[in-house]
Amino acid sequence: MIRWLGIAGVVVVLDQLTKFAITRAFAYGSGVEITPFFNLVLVHNKGAAFSFLSSAAGWQRGFFIAIAVVAIAWVVYLLRKYPRQTLFCFALALILGGAIGNVIDRIWIGAVIDFLDFHAAGHHFPAFNVADSAITCGAGVLILDSFRGGTQQKP
Repeated sequence: MIRWLGIAGVVVVLDQLTKFAITRAFAYGSGVEITPFFNLVLVHNKGAAFSFLSSAAGWQRGFFIAIAVVAIAWVVYLLRKYPRQTLFCFALALILGGAIGNVIDRIWIGAVIDFLDFHAAGHHFPAFNVADSAITCGAGVLILDSFRGGTQQKP
């Protein structure tokens, strides 16, 4: 369990350090072009993925914090239940770290800090952060693990 919590902790630290650096380097809404397809920007997302519910009246903050707390508890339960399922637990550790990183933002500033902006042909993918990346990678690893039959308890 310590190994998985350690990985989640590394994700949280990297997420919070990068967000701290971006908030010190940029004013809200500003950014800089790094390559023809990638910018660093500073934006806040009061919603969920792809800014879902970001324009709601404010109730979504508590709602998304509650969902994150339930998800964090569920992930910790699964880590304890399947401690020998390495790939499964690695995926859960990434998701756990990402969830904690984003819930910290929601508690402290009321929104998630996003700063990675990829774009092509005038279309921008919604900005995201290290926590979002960890959650996405963790979900991908869970899918891979499901094809392997990874979480089936061995006798």
